[in-house]
Amino acid sequence: MINRILSRFHGGVHLPDRKSLTAGQPVRKAHLPDRLYLPLHQHIGASAEPVVAVGDSVLKGQMIAHACGYVSAPVHASSSGKVIAIEDHAIPHPSGASASCIVIETDGEDRWIERSGAEDYLNMDHSHLRNLIRNAGIVGLGGAGFPSFIKLNPGPDYQIDTLILNGAECEPFITCDDLLMRMHPEEIISGIKILRYALKAKHVVIAVEDNKPEAYQSLKGQLHNEDIEVVQVPTLYPVGGEKQLIQVITGKEVPHDGLPLNIGIVIQNVSTAAAVHRAVNEGTPLVSRYVTVTGGGVTQPRNLEVLFGTPVNELLEQCGGTNMAMSRLVMGGPMMGFELHQHNVPVIKTTNCILAATDHDLSPEQPMMPCIRCGSCADACPVSLLPQQLYWFARSKEFDKAQNINLFDCIECGCCSYVCPSHIPLVHYFRFSKAEIAAKEREQEKADQARARHEARQARLDREKAERAARLASKKAALAAKKARSDGASGGVSDDKKAAIKAAIERAKAKKAAKKQAGTEPEAEKNRAVSERKRAEMKAAIEQAKVKKMARKQAESGHERGVSEQKKAEMRAAIARAKAKKAEKKNDGI
Repeated sequence: MINRILSRFHGGVHLPDRKSLTAGQPVRKAHLPDRLYLPLHQHIGASAEPVVAVGDSVLKGQMIAHACGYVSAPVHASSSGKVIAIEDHAIPHPSGASASCIVIETDGEDRWIERSGAEDYLNMDHSHLRNLIRNAGIVGLGGAGFPSFIKLNPGPDYQIDTLILNGAECEPFITCDDLLMRMHPEEIISGIKILRYALKAKHVVIAVEDNKPEAYQSLKGQLHNEDIEVVQVPTLYPVGGEKQLIQVITGKEVPHDGLPLNIGIVIQNVSTAAAVHRAVNEGTPLVSRYVTVTGGGVTQPRNLEVLFGTPVNELLEQCGGTNMAMSRLVMGGPMMGFELHQHNVPVIKTTNCILAATDHDLSPEQPMMPCIRCGSCADACPVSLLPQQLYWFARSKEFDKAQNINLFDCIECGCCSYVCPSHIPLVHYFRFSKAEIAAKEREQEKADQARARHEARQARLDREKAERAARLASKKAALAAKKARSDGASGGVSDDKKAAIKAAIERAKAKKAAKKQAGTEPEAEKNRAVSERKRAEMKAAIEQAKVKKMARKQAESGHERGVSEQKKAEMRAAIARAKAKKAEKKNDGI
């Protein structure tokens, strides 16, 4: 079925493979170094978290850092010894950065932990099988180091139809997968069966470039009535790219912003399959891998089985050292690898090649000239992008526009840079643009998180305020209800009774006011009587004085007239005395 639908992808370039430097050499086991430097971040996702401390003794295969989060992978001790430091050390990175590493001083004994494989994985629960693979620290060994167990858990929404094993190994110089397929095909086939069981895949295809006939025959010879196909694919870089290999094998294209599982496909590297076999059937975690040490700058190019954490400079020494012709030291291949700024960086899970390159192996950097818009880069792009347009947007830092024309579909294969007559390092500009966009997104994410925290705090304060108001209202309602119940228990005073009580109160007030008024009136009456008596006495005294005066006048004016006037005066005086006595009696009666 597969042979009938072989297709090809857009673009690509034919490269001198330079694989003969190491393809004919047997694999040797690298020497045990005095110290191992094991980075906590050797994979895509979150860094692992140490579970050992300085001074601890460890055995080979012992977990020394556990996975932190779902997209992560644990790290195991590559040999027995003692943890002497957990500190920053130079790591394989284009920037020459340092990162946290667990440093183990080896004891030379290389003692393993107790290991035991699964008796029958076919009767093992799928989730348990995935956890076993995860705890072994297995990641993709042919690419960026994506944790393998995640690919084995596509979820209920996806049905996996085809499992593809990538044995293309399309970059020049690299032969580690080729040697593994030739020397240990049984491990690869065993691992494939485990992966197939975990995914419930209907079809399995092993893809091998047609420049590896020995590997192709070795795998074919290992198959005995298994429903597994081994297919040769054209030698065209980058046929080993995930999306390109899927297109060649199945004729299907992975959708933009999609994943292979969206079209029912999972792809794994042949080295990853061998690691799965060792983890499940032998109980051996991932602590080493095949690494190609090659290039015109190394004396004895070969493939080595290397413990993770081994410094690169020690590998070069085991291959006879470097010569004066070496101009650059590259980790990875000439197309997708990166130059090492320090030679003491450790080998990690994704290290497949150490290239001691001469100027013949890698052309020296040429002065960059202006883009002539020849279109060669677009013709070579295996993803059908417009590299020249992406370049202009990257130079002008118009990252949004670059993103709109599918910048992140770029697989950074280097085909565009390879064919550019102006020697423009296009991949450098694309990586720069991606990094800037990622940094901007991280800043935006931080701002969003800060805003979310503020809004959550404000919502909490508003909620607490509302809760306090509700509690207060509830308390008031309870008091009102209690008072109402109390009034109801006393029988409930009617309106008539209330009016009667009010009238009684008013009558009591009126009576009290009357008593007060009655207490003050006798005193006022007494005061008025005294005042009238005094006026009567004064009036009588005045009349008596007048009588005396009249008497004197009578003596002067004659007796007759005097007697008459005297009588009148005496009568007036008598009347006045009578009034005075009457007033006095009235006063005494009061």
